[in-house]
Amino acid sequence: MMGQCGITSSKTVLVFLNLIFWAAAGILCYVGAYVFITYDDYDHFFQDVYTLIPAVIIIAAGALLFLIGLIGCCATVRESHCGLTTFVVVLLLVFMTEVAVVVLGYIYRAKVEDEVNRSIIKVYDEYNGTNSNAQSRAIDYVQRQLQCCGIHNFSDWQHTHWYDKSKNNSVPISCCKTAGCTGSLTHPKDLYQEGCEALVVKKLQEIMMYVIWTALAFAAMQMLGMLCACVVLCRRSKAPTYELLINGGTQA
Repeated sequence: MMGQCGITSSKTVLVFLNLIFWAAAGILCYVGAYVFITYDDYDHFFQDVYTLIPAVIIIAAGALLFLIGLIGCCATVRESHCGLTTFVVVLLLVFMTEVAVVVLGYIYRAKVEDEVNRSIIKVYDEYNGTNSNAQSRAIDYVQRQLQCCGIHNFSDWQHTHWYDKSKNNSVPISCCKTAGCTGSLTHPKDLYQEGCEALVVKKLQEIMMYVIWTALAFAAMQMLGMLCACVVLCRRSKAPTYELLINGGTQA
């Protein structure tokens, strides 16, 4: 009786977890897509495309998780030994990929600062203030979005080719924090005071942390799913033995 109760409880938790897995699949794909979109906004400051590997893996894990939810629900309801075994194996595979995401996330998170430091000076040197220039669009976007100006502060613009050519003692309008600001260095209070380098690094590291914590959260959930599936499998494999013993006792 207790064994049957344990099976029923495990099956209930397992069905509930499979429904959560479907929702988790959508969340994982969303997080992966968010990383891709954000990388597209900051790609000029971070040239290492391998940083996208965790995002690719997490999207693949999301797709597998949706499949797992389907297999798990069918196998649990039917109490299929083959289906539950497949469920555990695929779940273990996804668990391992999410552990890989966590490891890679930490590795690339540590590399972000060096990558940005190498790239940002070159990007600022290539700024020409036109919308047709990719570097100009990237810098203007970052300065408005992160509310920053220059690499370390607004005075960095005085060492750029754009400043030398413009000869008007000003910085781009994207550095302005007040209405009516023209970017003139004679009114520094109208400009963002913080440099962009530290804020870009912080933003990219935050994105990596989103990926890491998402992977960890769902990896823990999958461990619970594997545990429940194993309980159902073990108790089901012992059920025939219990039945034989009971029948034997009855006949005696």
